[in-house]
Amino acid sequence: MKVKLVRRKNPQDKTKEKVYGNAVNMGRKTLRDIARDIAGRSSLTRGDIENVLSNFVDRLPSYMNDGFSIQLGEFGTLRISLSSKGAATEKAFDTAGIKPRVIFTPSVQLKHEMLDISYEVVKPEEEKKKKKP
Repeated sequence: MKVKLVRRKNPQDKTKEKVYGNAVNMGRKTLRDIARDIAGRSSLTRGDIENVLSNFVDRLPSYMNDGFSIQLGEFGTLRISLSSKGAATEKAFDTAGIKPRVIFTPSVQLKHEMLDISYEVVKPEEEKKKKKP
């Protein structure tokens, strides 16, 4: 994984700063890209896999809206978390103030696999080259 170095000031003491590593975004993988990659590793076509993944993505919101958490095997779990404004009484509570968030909790196996990442620090000019077509 490529890492760029970023200087940040200490929020408690603005006169001090340290260097931190930030992940370099190498772009985006679309559903089609992922389907093509999986198709190369299976007997299914890209269209078959893309269809399954699209249907899966289409169904996720309704499962979570029904209150289910979605356990995705060795990948992890998706669930809904809600935040709302407090009200003095139950009668005064307004559901219009509820805001949902999707929470992803990686599996133990995924967390463990992320520990084996090797890192490469890139210079700012290398990152600029990457972004040019």
